[in-house]
Parts: sequence; C-alpha cells; structure tokens
Amino acid sequence: MGELSVRDADGGVVFTAKVVPGSSRTAICGLLDGMLKVKVSAAPEKGKANQCLAGLLAGQLGVKKNAVSIVSGHGSAVKKVQVCGITSATLLAKLNLNTQHNVSTG
Repeated sequence: MGELSVRDADGGVVFTAKVVPGSSRTAICGLLDGMLKVKVSAAPEKGKANQCLAGLLAGQLGVKKNAVSIVSGHGSAVKKVQVCGITSATLLAKLNLNTQHNVSTG
C-alpha cells in the first residue's frame, strides 16, 4: 500500500501503472505496491489496452490523449507512464490519491 511513486520529468510526471486488461469495466482501482492499479476493458492485443489506459488517464487528468504516453512496458502489465503538462500534486489530486484513505486492496 502506501502512496504512488511519482517523479517530475520533462514538463510532466512519470509513474508506474499496473494494468489488468480484459476487465468488465475500465476504472482506476487504487494503489498496489507504489503503482497505480488500473483495470481496462480492452483486450491486451495490438495496443488496445494501452490506448484504453491512455484514454482513461487523459480524461481523469483533464489533459489531451496525446499528453499521455507509455514510456516502457508496452507488452507488459507493468508500465511506465508519462503525462505532460501536469505536476505531481495535480496528478495525485485528480486521481484522489492525496490521502491514504483512497487506497484499494482489490
């Protein structure tokens, strides 16, 4: 549990996300070992889950979809994600992760 590990980089932030593809719905589930846990309804094929992740994060953070990029882990469940144009504080606030009460164990 704990908090999301985020670092400032190149006019934005970089953090690690644990993605669970093929879920019944697309949603941010909370934290898992310092990573943002996200369930996506898209299948893990041809980048569909990655596109779904980028779309969800862009909508939640109020940035354009092209401001969200996957830096590493394109074919893995664990991905490094970069979001341009926001700060760490903004990221945590918009994801409702600025308190420990929003940590999910699921």
